[in-house]
Amino acid sequence: MVNHLAHLPNLGPKSQSMLIAAGIHTVADLRRLGSVAAYLQVKRQVGNASLNLLWALEGAISGLHWQEVARQHRTSLLLALEDAERRA
Repeated sequence: MVNHLAHLPNLGPKSQSMLIAAGIHTVADLRRLGSVAAYLQVKRQVGNASLNLLWALEGAISGLHWQEVARQHRTSLLLALEDAERRA
């Protein structure tokens, strides 16, 4: 298994830089955290992450295109994000 963020779908150089700035350096780091926790970690460290990053992260983990994630999984991801923010 490749463990470099650059090899994941949906993650361009800007997204990769944001992840690294937030301490997420490998695919294993991203998978361990999951898309919602990784997104929140980026938001805390970088601050300017849009929801498109959440869709991209979920797509990178699941192998789906970020636009498909936004269409099909938006509600469940937003609910998970709301729940995680409330617990934090």
